[in-house]
Amino acid sequence: MDRRNFIRKSTIVGATALFLPEIVKAAMPESATVAGSEWHYLAKGETVLFQGDSITDSGRSRKDEDTPNHQKQLGGGYPLFTASHILANNPEKELKIYNRGISGNKVFQLAERWEKDCIALKPDVVSILIGVNDFWHTKTGGYTGTITTYIADYNKLIADTLKALPNVKIVILEPFIIQGGNALDNTWESGFAPYRDAAKKVAKDYDLSFVPLQSVFNEALKKAPAAYWGPDGVHPSFAGAQLIAQAWSTCIQ
Repeated sequence: MDRRNFIRKSTIVGATALFLPEIVKAAMPESATVAGSEWHYLAKGETVLFQGDSITDSGRSRKDEDTPNHQKQLGGGYPLFTASHILANNPEKELKIYNRGISGNKVFQLAERWEKDCIALKPDVVSILIGVNDFWHTKTGGYTGTITTYIADYNKLIADTLKALPNVKIVILEPFIIQGGNALDNTWESGFAPYRDAAKKVAKDYDLSFVPLQSVFNEALKKAPAAYWGPDGVHPSFAGAQLIAQAWSTCIQ
């Protein structure tokens, strides 16, 4: 890379870094994160676990998944960016961070592997982003679950987690779409909205921290189109993943 291109690329990255916090601030006023606000911290020695589907998986290595804070096991998406922020800002806390997201998962598939991929790790913080496949696979994958299935499965997952780990802190990330993405048709907005509402209600009912990612991406679209944040409308780009990481980081410091 020549010096001119390096400066040009650095300027683009710098500009992105400048407006990302403003997007999150506009989309997440303080009132949006009241639930769970009393635990905006991480204590020394705590374990943080990221769970979900392909958005969380992000090509992570299964070979290294038992090694905390390992770049390959964290994947190439928002868990890596979030972990990088947490670890850089808390070097004295000896935190352990894992990613156990699996591409294609729906809520019931999280439950099927929850003992091994969550409970056994004894996390202090569990972050969950799930829901897009619970809807998408009814359109393309032959899945017969409904919004009622999603609600029941999600409630049971949270109840079981709190029973096994009564002191765990849970972060619910709102499942989202990026309007204008090329994998979306005109049924997505109305069809997927109940899944977003359900995730929010789960967080409210159990007094969990909730990250309103749909609002974040709606705000982001005022700055750049879907092709920038996540071309297919479901899977975020690097910029979109960084946006999720910044929104997540408002919940825990």
